[in-house]
Formats: sequence, structure tokens, C-alpha cells
Amino acid sequence: MDKSPRGLLLAALLALMVAGCAAPTGMVDRLTDPEPETLLERAADQPPGEAAATRLEAADILARRGDEAQAFEVAESLDDSLLEDPQRVQWALLLSGLAYDLEDDSMVLQATQILDEDIRMESDDRNALRYRQGLSLGRIGEPLAASRALLRVQADTDNPVLNDDIWRQLTRLNRQELATLSEDPDALTAGWLEVIDLQRQSGGDITRFLDRLGAWRERNPNHPAARRPPSELTELRELRDQDVRRIAVLLPESGPLADVAEQIRRGLRARHMEAGNNGESTPQMTFIDASSGDLQALYAEANMVGAQVVIGPLDKDQVTELENRDSVPLPTLALNYGHGERNNAEGLFQYGLSAEDEARQAARRAYLDGHRRSAVLVPDNDWGERVGNAFRQEWERQGGSVTSAVRYEPGGSVAGAVRPLLSVSGERAQLGNVDMLFLLALPSYARQVPPMLDYYYASNLPIYATSHLYEGRPQPRIDHDLDDVQFPDIPWLIPNAAVGGENAVPFFGSYMALREDNDPALFKLNAMGVDAYELARRLPQLQAISGSEIQGATGILRAESDGRIYRELPWATFANGVPQLPLGLIHRDDLMGNGVPQLRDPASDNDNDNDNDSDNDSVFDDGRAR
Repeated sequence: MDKSPRGLLLAALLALMVAGCAAPTGMVDRLTDPEPETLLERAADQPPGEAAATRLEAADILARRGDEAQAFEVAESLDDSLLEDPQRVQWALLLSGLAYDLEDDSMVLQATQILDEDIRMESDDRNALRYRQGLSLGRIGEPLAASRALLRVQADTDNPVLNDDIWRQLTRLNRQELATLSEDPDALTAGWLEVIDLQRQSGGDITRFLDRLGAWRERNPNHPAARRPPSELTELRELRDQDVRRIAVLLPESGPLADVAEQIRRGLRARHMEAGNNGESTPQMTFIDASSGDLQALYAEANMVGAQVVIGPLDKDQVTELENRDSVPLPTLALNYGHGERNNAEGLFQYGLSAEDEARQAARRAYLDGHRRSAVLVPDNDWGERVGNAFRQEWERQGGSVTSAVRYEPGGSVAGAVRPLLSVSGERAQLGNVDMLFLLALPSYARQVPPMLDYYYASNLPIYATSHLYEGRPQPRIDHDLDDVQFPDIPWLIPNAAVGGENAVPFFGSYMALREDNDPALFKLNAMGVDAYELARRLPQLQAISGSEIQGATGILRAESDGRIYRELPWATFANGVPQLPLGLIHRDDLMGNGVPQLRDPASDNDNDNDNDSDNDSVFDDGRAR
């Protein structure tokens, strides 16, 4: 995650953010500080209010000495309600800075709740807190709330250094969220919304967008985005007249992947038609049969038709061959991931519907929700091993621990897997060392898990799953057993939960053209084709501008440093058997209503499912052979 001190506001805030946990206003360095250990020992014998102030002083000294971990532990554990108002402001500044640096966004939001209280504080302190609040809201996937927080800081300071942070959040808003932000906007917000609209109307046509942006800056010379455009837009200038005009698509027309390829091809064509209908400049696509598998011949043919960019190959072994090279002949968007842990080829990007990405998101979501001790239930095959390892690695990286794990036989008894997983004694699960469950399962197996937890008196154990438990269409009669299970999925399959309705989905025209009478699994591949089109025509931008993102049909997409495309998916929770917007850690209805999010207390009949693995399962990764 990006921990750089972007968006620093004033000289005082600059010092505060560079240090991350530097002493807040009113807590100046002394020539000789008392030892923190001495202060903490003294606090043990003091009255509560005095003890809290002493612990705050100790935390401040620890922070200034660079011991962030202990400083955070002390500041987080003290009872701030016992402090005087000026000290509470100091505590909030100190704790939010420490928590932000330690990537504990829930604690940042807890510390910044002080903004909603009637407490006097300096404007610099208020803006420092709101700035951190906005960044943390962005990191946990709440771009609307983050945008509002950051725009309020810029409205107070008129500081264009905030532009990159604001732009990053605004570009992640869907149409419904942009409409919400545009309700009676001030001049600052209205200006930003105009720039976003220009960008989206221009599609991937960089030259068209830059020309419109230049005209907008002439009309709005005093707007912060005109005085200092976000760095991503400045870097786009280097790409003027480098728009992608010709794309070669390498997909097999025969063989085991032909059906998958055809659905991806449908998505590519639908998005191409939609872009043309919208007046966007569209590249010419040439489809080349990749069934032969001869990569040298395929690239030679792509060169012959004048392609600037290649989409494909789809076959996992071919992608592996490419990722082991030093470079590829043409900038390439492969539609699968290779076998290697890292892509080594310059100019090669890899994109697919990776189950591992979903597992990592589940780990981050569960940790943010306050869970620390996970049970893991995955199938006993290669798919289960890969996805389970992805969850475990991300979970442990954050500080969680896997306290129980079972690899189940997909055709076996669910009770036989749950009993050892939860150390069932008699008919009661033992949950002393478990506070959540990560589940990887296809629908028919997944539907049996919550009732089994109920049977063993573990109905309150939160379940975080991947999209594979949802067949892609509302089926309340058979999915009601999945109520309260949380899972991520692509926006096109959960439009109500993801973006507030079908009308707000990304690439709405393509969505409408492809959704009729389409099997959800095929629809997912169509969506992948739509996003592949957008990624391909923006490959020069992805290569040149680190952190570029696309709000796609399959999630928010960005290229990692090794060229692999990472997807961030929206979350849903089953309610009455239908995917709905999850409440999660934060009440979304309360987000930034008056400036502050309200935190929640995490404590308060498809019988043909088959879990066989295949070498190409990462294209549409549900563990089934394709």
C-alpha cells in the first residue's frame, strides 16, 4: 500500500505527516524526556485521569524515538474519555498517525471520530485528522466517503498538493456515487466532477481527453486541478498521439479452450461496438487463431497486420513461456496467469479471473472487520491448495493467525469436515480459538456449511467466502442457507450490492447487450472480454503511469509492478437468499453524512458441481476443468 506522505497541507502538517507519528501540536520535544517505562510505571499508581495523561506522554515519547509499535500499543489502549479536550486532540493526532503508518485503518477511523464531537481544535489539526480519515477510507474501499473527506480538506486549504489523492478516489466512483456527489456541489467539487466526466467521456482516447482538459483549464484557471493537474494527467501528456489504433487478438478457435475464447471474444466485440456508438476513437481489432500454439508465428502475424498491442494468449502454458522471457515482441495483455510466481517479461501484462485475488481480499476484509483467528475450509485439490495458501499468506502478513484448517473431499460429508475444523465435542463446536471462517467452495457444498454450523451451535461464526459459492443469479429458495455469508464478486453479477443497480454498472451498453439469457459463468467471461478491451487500449498508460486504475466490469483493475492485473471486487452479503450490500465494519448510510463514519463493533440444487483442477483453471478460476 502507498504510505507516502502525499497531500501534505501546511508546514506544520508536512512535519506531522512525514514523521507519521510526530508529536502533535502542544507536545514539543524536551531537552530531556523522561523514560517512557518510568512514566508507564508511574501511571499504574495514579488516579485514572492523571494516569491517562501520563500514558499519552509516554506514547508521544516512544513515537518520537521511533518505537511506533509500542507507542501505538500504549496510545490505543488508554481510555481517551479520561483526557481533557486538548489532550484528546493530541491523542487523536498521535494515534491516527501511528495507525495510518501501521496500516490499521479501523483504528485511524476510530481516532478520527473526534471530528464529530464538539471539541475545539486548531484548523491544521482538524485538517490533519480529516486527511488521514480520507486516506484510510480510500484504503478500505470507500471512495465516496474518502472523496468527501479529502474535498473538505482542500476546501479549507485550497492546497493543490491534495490533487493526487482526490483524483485517485474520484476515479473509483461509479455513476451512482458520482451522482450523489453532484447533488448541490460547491464550486470546488463541481470542477472536479467536470474533469472526471471529461475523462470518462473520452474513454481510452488520450489525445481527445487532453484537448478537452486543456479547454477546461482555460475556463477554470483558479481551480486546484487547473493550477496543478493530478500527476496521472500530467504524465498522460507524454502519451499524446500514442493511442492504440490496432490490436491483434490471439484466441484459439479450436481445442479445449475454444468455448472460453468465444465468450471472451463476444465481450471484446460488444465493448468495441459500445465505444464506437459513444463516439469514442476505437482501435481496429484483428482476430488471429491461436490454436497452433506457435508464439513466434502468432507474433509475426500480429506484426504483419500492424498491431501495436496484442490481446492473448489464453493458454496457461503459452503465458508461462512468455513470462519466462526477458521481453515480448509487442506489448501484450495475456488472458491468463503463468505458472511462475512472478512475471519477468518486459511489456507483458497478465489478466484473468483469479481466485487467489479474491482470497487475499477476504483476508483483508476479515482483518479489517476485527477478526484475528481464522478457520480455513478449502477443497483437497490443487485449486484448494493455491487459494488457501493465498488466503493464509495475506492473513498472516497482516497479523492474523490460522488456528484451524481442513481440506475437504468435495464429494464427501460436510459434517465430516466441520467437526475437526471446529473441534466439535459432542454436538457443540469449540470456538475459543476461532473467530471467523474462510470458505472456498462451489454452490452445492457451500449451501450445506452454514446449516452445519447451526447444528453445532456455531451459527454466529462469520463466514467469508469467494465468489464461487454464488451461481450468478438470485435464487432465494436455494440460497437462503447462505444468509449472512460475505463474498466478493464482479460488479456485473451483483449490480445492486456493487453499484446500487444495473443502470450504474461499468460499460452499461455492453452489459445490456450481453446479459440476456446468458449463463452466469459465460457472462463472467463476457465481462472479462469487455475489460480486456479496455486494458488493451490503455496498455501505454498502464506501462507509463504507475497505479493507473480502470473501473471495469470485473472490478477495479490496476497493474502491479510485475505487470499482473490485480482486481479489487465489491462485497455482498446474502440476505433472504439474495446478495445485498453488506453493512460490514462501517454503516455506509452514515459515511461522511456529517463528516465522520460510524464504526460498528464486529463483536456486537446444483448437483453437477465438480472440483477437479485443470492447468487452465485460472482463466475462470472455479477449480473446474474447462
